Amino acid sequence: MNLRTFITPLAMAALLILPVNAAKHKDLPALGNTHIQVFDNTNVYFRPDSFPNYTPANADGVIRLVNGRIIVKKITLPEYKRNVNVKLRLTLASDGDRWDKSGSCFVLPKESAINLMNIAEGKTSFPAIDSTKYEKMTGIVPGKDYLPTIELMRFMTPFGVGYYSKEDNEIGSKRKPVYIPKWEDCVVWEQDITDLYPALEKEAYVGVYIDTWTPEGYVVSMDIDVQESKITCDALPKRHVKPLINTVYYIGQTYPDIFARKDVVMDFEMPKDAKDVRVKYIVTGHGGHSGGDEFVKKRNIVSVDDKEVLNFIPWRDDCASFRRFNPGTGVWLIKRLASYIGRNGYEEKEVEEPLGSSDLSRSNWCPGSDVVPEEAVIGDLKAGKHTFKVSIPEAQEVDGNKLNHWLVSAYLVWEE
Repeated sequence: MNLRTFITPLAMAALLILPVNAAKHKDLPALGNTHIQVFDNTNVYFRPDSFPNYTPANADGVIRLVNGRIIVKKITLPEYKRNVNVKLRLTLASDGDRWDKSGSCFVLPKESAINLMNIAEGKTSFPAIDSTKYEKMTGIVPGKDYLPTIELMRFMTPFGVGYYSKEDNEIGSKRKPVYIPKWEDCVVWEQDITDLYPALEKEAYVGVYIDTWTPEGYVVSMDIDVQESKITCDALPKRHVKPLINTVYYIGQTYPDIFARKDVVMDFEMPKDAKDVRVKYIVTGHGGHSGGDEFVKKRNIVSVDDKEVLNFIPWRDDCASFRRFNPGTGVWLIKRLASYIGRNGYEEKEVEEPLGSSDLSRSNWCPGSDVVPEEAVIGDLKAGKHTFKVSIPEAQEVDGNKLNHWLVSAYLVWEE
């Protein structure tokens, strides 16, 4: 009698889809979920009288750089065998800084002998650059013994959430529009950063930077959650991350207005052939004056090996939806003809409505928003040298107090 006689069609299908190494995967340890509270209500501020350029770890393991504007901490993750999903959560409240500021969660590349910490400590410095290609923009592209800082999440602080949210606050109490029930106490951002797991696995130094210049600054909490697959045979893939560029001026670099004068082109090396390579591109435009790059649409073009992979205008039209996080925003009164329900039905009259600075559309960000990376599939890349180019053809230069600049970071990700 044939064995097939005793096997139902459903059982036969189950046999056919079992992986060859299924028995091996049954023995994998179940690590489950890992929650790391990296920072817990930790201050980020500018206090040169209290903190030098480098302050060693305190009892909580927090290292402070550039007079307190950067906090860094070492994390340790279990050695997972199954696939993982990684999420980053950042909670922020003002501790007295009223203004919108650029911010960045980051991880120091493990392969880079030169990084923000040993530069701040005075042990080393950014590698020399070709000034004909990068002007004075040190640390924005790879160099000898150096890789740019990998950005885990870009965010923009709102105008004074928390500190100015109290009902008795002189500023916030008089600026709340009728369409929000209350000012929020904090803002919370969450992003999936699974693609960046290779930069975090085992041990890594992660941090938060905020471009604050006040002694009050902000209070932040940062969590990383790693969720292991429950599927026994879902083995952890070999992921790769290659940082390409980062113009965030973490540690004394100049405003990156280089795009107003030239494209930024860099070489990168692929160690071996790779399939299904993707580029992640994070960009925000700045220049907080009328007509500045913060408030004017500008096209961004990203190319790999002279082939365009991204061509778009980074822009946000939904900034008014973040109004409840911005109690300290500046407000103008705008006159307009309004139709409203009166005693005799719909009537019309001229009214004045408050318009908050936080309501204005901006170059890929709003006060109180995070910034989601743009992603493009490059495809297969052969081992050897390649080129990466960022072009912002209509970008404007810094001009006195008109501080036009573009914060750009990008990295490649792929699996094998």
